[in-house]
Amino acid sequence: MELRVLQYFLAVAREQSISAAAQSLHLSQPTLSTQLKGLEEGLGKQLLVRGRKGSRKVTLTEEGMILRKRAEEILKLVQKAETEIMLSDDNIAGDICIGAGETQIIRVFAKAAQALQKRHPNIHYQIFSGNAFYVMEQLDKGLIDFGLVYDRVDLTKYEAVKVPIKDVWGVLMRKDSPLAQKQSISPEDLWDKPLLVSAQKGSDWIIKNWIKKDFHELNIVAEYNLLFNASLLTSEGFGYAICFDNLVNTQGDSNLCFRPLSPRLEAEASIVWKKYQFFSKAAALFLKQLEKCLEQEKETAQKE
Repeated sequence: MELRVLQYFLAVAREQSISAAAQSLHLSQPTLSTQLKGLEEGLGKQLLVRGRKGSRKVTLTEEGMILRKRAEEILKLVQKAETEIMLSDDNIAGDICIGAGETQIIRVFAKAAQALQKRHPNIHYQIFSGNAFYVMEQLDKGLIDFGLVYDRVDLTKYEAVKVPIKDVWGVLMRKDSPLAQKQSISPEDLWDKPLLVSAQKGSDWIIKNWIKKDFHELNIVAEYNLLFNASLLTSEGFGYAICFDNLVNTQGDSNLCFRPLSPRLEAEASIVWKKYQFFSKAAALFLKQLEKCLEQEKETAQKE
């Protein structure tokens, strides 16, 4: 029984679909099916129940569930062994791919990368920006190693660690705008104002509950993917941008200011990666350093 084939089996168990698992593993569907058939023949047991014609969903048999549990344990031990061995390697290199939206939490990734840079200068980083759907899609396709999301995480498919830093929601506006005189912004303050909102919003977007108004009744003049562009529109007096704090400079000679929402609204993020994923040495080392940085952030937050 090869570790590689166990990884294939767990990918199918995770995706509940041979075609989706094949895409995730960068294999053709026939190749993956052949590997799974060989695994079943080698064990003399049926592990998967294929869906009827028209359905791509697969489920695990009782034997399949047993193998899933043991395979998880085996791969975790292998990953632990590889991590312990790799820590003595001074010549680690490779690319680490991260997907995230616009948030100050990127600083945690930066701290982890900075801590590794001197000892491992040949590790390089690629940052891809997008909403939660984009990040999870890239993660599922195996195009990124880690994702930063604010949505609930399906723990049957992903590993996740909570980030102890919370983003604060508020409104970006010109310093000479009427609402700039307030210390915080209530829902009623925005009901008649021209608003710029994130194009990343979904049906469960937290602002929809906070604002206490149907979005169709609001004066939404623009949607944005990048807050920098929205800040330029706001700077010209086009409207009020609903966004996170600490993403746009509001100090010095900037004509912009930020006011938090009232009642206060915070967003909690998670760093996620796929279950049963074999990391490169660079990615495994980065994750270990990232966990250290998150623990430091947690300790700092507790002291405050």
